[in-house]
Amino acid sequence: MEVLKAVWLAVVEGITEFLPISSTGHLILVGEYLRFQAGEDFAHAFDVIIQLPAILAVVVYFWNDLWPFGNGRDPRATVLLWSKIVVAFLPAAVAGVLFADIIEEKLFNSVNVAITLLVGGVVLVVMERGRRTHRLDNMRQVGYGMALLIGCFQCLAMIPGTSRSAATIIGAMLLGASRVAAAEFSFLLAIPTMAGATAYTLFKHGIAFTAAQWGLLAVGSVVSFAVAYGVIAFLMNYIRKHDFQLFGYYRIVLGTAVLALFFLGCMSTPSP
Repeated sequence: MEVLKAVWLAVVEGITEFLPISSTGHLILVGEYLRFQAGEDFAHAFDVIIQLPAILAVVVYFWNDLWPFGNGRDPRATVLLWSKIVVAFLPAAVAGVLFADIIEEKLFNSVNVAITLLVGGVVLVVMERGRRTHRLDNMRQVGYGMALLIGCFQCLAMIPGTSRSAATIIGAMLLGASRVAAAEFSFLLAIPTMAGATAYTLFKHGIAFTAAQWGLLAVGSVVSFAVAYGVIAFLMNYIRKHDFQLFGYYRIVLGTAVLALFFLGCMSTPSP
């Protein structure tokens, strides 16, 4: 039974990590019904750690953009791209050290997730319905100042239900990036961001894992990688032909449904 929970949670992670619908929010909602016997500490560690193989899927998918040698491109261009990703990562790194524990204590519950899903969905729909022009067609055109601002948008994703990909994609698009360029930069920015979050979680909890828990993490990691790779391929093809309104409407419907269930007494009262 624990293995099946691990598989289901990993599928949820793989599907939602790169879609602008919040992987953390979905894991919190699903976690209301799929609770590990090992307790809340392991459940939280599991949710964070299985994000790392999803990020490895990004590395595999974008390997030709990330590896500076042997792809016919000037290696300096790839090093320059990596330096911009590091700059974009810095705001979240600082904010995470300062506020992560407080936010986790106060906001990690279903009602806050529902509200944030709803608000984020409205923002997505309104942004896509408005008139918008872009000046950057390629993620390599992002400058250092723009990268830093995208990193500031990423800090909003510390609030569960916001979605890291939604925050960075919306931010990049508002700053002038095309939909494809925004998504590509968002995916690459996930690499240091989620690697850092996983390392921090392992530092806090890794030595306390049992052999069985490591087994659950291994199963979840394999499933998360496979599903995430498929989702990345799907999304990169999808956004070349469509906008993000569908995901905005999904967020609005899900957030409204969760709030309705809560006020009808079908969900427990959030606790800090």
